[in-house]
Order: sequence, then structure tokens, then C-alpha cells
Amino acid sequence: MSLKNTRDRWGGVSQAFHWLIVLMILGLAIVGLTMGELPRTPKYFWVYTAHKSMGISVLVLMLARLGWRLYAGAPVPVAGTPRWQAAVASATHWALYALALAMPLSGWLYDSASGLRPFRYFGLFDMPKLSGPNEWLAERARDAHELLFWVLVLLVAVHAGAAFYHHLFRRDETLARMLPARKVRPAPHPETDHVA
Repeated sequence: MSLKNTRDRWGGVSQAFHWLIVLMILGLAIVGLTMGELPRTPKYFWVYTAHKSMGISVLVLMLARLGWRLYAGAPVPVAGTPRWQAAVASATHWALYALALAMPLSGWLYDSASGLRPFRYFGLFDMPKLSGPNEWLAERARDAHELLFWVLVLLVAVHAGAAFYHHLFRRDETLARMLPARKVRPAPHPETDHVA
């Protein structure tokens, strides 16, 4: 499998970015939706800091993914895809990139404006603050973080639904080209492959 994207497939680097970020955002969503129910014990603060640290990791990976996309390009739409569907798919991809960047930025801004002490990125170093304490800004950033999450959920559902529609009903390669390539066994040659 090529590391770089081709006209027909996403390459290994793009696939690795895609699936790693999907898994990380899924983990962040589960933790984000449930951590408010945790008792305020030391474990709660560890989970909260891990959530913030993973969010920053998604931000860094998304910047790297965007850079790679700009460098390596993207496959062309699958043959037979209507022009309007290709345009919607492209707009959805860029919207997903924007949301996956805006989500951690809004969380980081919320943390910064809340006036809390700097959190340590996976216990390694203090993250810089994006702003000083500001209650109004903290509330806006928190609200934006929550709204962006639900918009992201909606767009991911549309994106995944479209991929499965193409796979199950149109039976094209839209979904398969974001998966590792399957090795195809060569067909037997009638002159050389025979039963003795």
C-alpha cells in the first residue's frame, strides 16, 4: 500500500490519521459525556486532565492531517458519482476538519478562561493559557464546545451513513479506499495451473 494518496485510494498515512483520530474522538466523546457524573475524587481530576490532554493530541494530529492532505492531495470521486454528491462530500470533509480543530481549541479556551491552574499535558508539561481569567469568555467557550460536539456528531453520522450507502447500495469503492487494501489472489492460469 502506498503511503501517499493516489487518484483511487487514500494512502497509508491518511488512513492512519483518519482511524486514529476517529478512535480518539470516540474516546473523548464517551469521557466527555460521562465525566460530569463522576464523584469529585482525585480520579475525577485525573480523568478530566486526560480528557484535556487527549483533546490537545487531536488538535495536533488534525493539524498534521490537514498538512498531509494539502501535500498529498485526495483521491478523485469514484466513477459514476454525481457531481452534486462529490461537492457535498468535499464540503463535509472540510467541515469535519474544521470541527475537529475547533472542538479542542474551544475546550482549551474554556480551560484557559476559567481561571484554573494550567493543566499538565499527560503530566509532562504545563499547557499555556490562551487567555486570562474571563467568566464571560469561559461560558461562551464552554457553550461553543458543547454545540460543536453535537454538530460534529451529526456530520459524522451523515459522513458514515454516506460511506455505508455507497458500500451497501451503490457497491462502489468509496468506503473500501479508506480501509487497508486487500491482497487479491491472482486468478489461476489455465495453461500452468492444473491438477496433476
